[in-house]
Amino acid sequence: QVQLVESGGGLVQAGGSLRLSCAASGSIFSINSMGWYRQAPGKQRELVAVIFSDGNTNYADSVKGRFTSSRDNAKNTINLQMNSLKPEDTAVYYCNAVLHTQRYSYQSNYWGQGTQVTVSS
Repeated sequence: QVQLVESGGGLVQAGGSLRLSCAASGSIFSINSMGWYRQAPGKQRELVAVIFSDGNTNYADSVKGRFTSSRDNAKNTINLQMNSLKPEDTAVYYCNAVLHTQRYSYQSNYWGQGTQVTVSS
């Protein structure tokens, strides 16, 4: 079973920074993309950032210029550096991976357990 484990969440004051990390482990043949999603209470889960296998990175408009995502393929990890945090960034942040568990298998989505990010005014 593939596992994604997030770390780095916490409580910060508006304008502060946090760095989230996610490590993928288990039966992984290849990873097509890794990314971050977030979900605030009463709201739908939304894309924050995603890095594709070709290196292209997409960000939600709401975080462009403030958040930076990076990857380490050797360790199957992805990071999210969050700067200039705003109260509206408060949410549970989930790591996501789209991957193959073996050669010729269909790609599947995997999710981490989530880590809470709280930004106070």
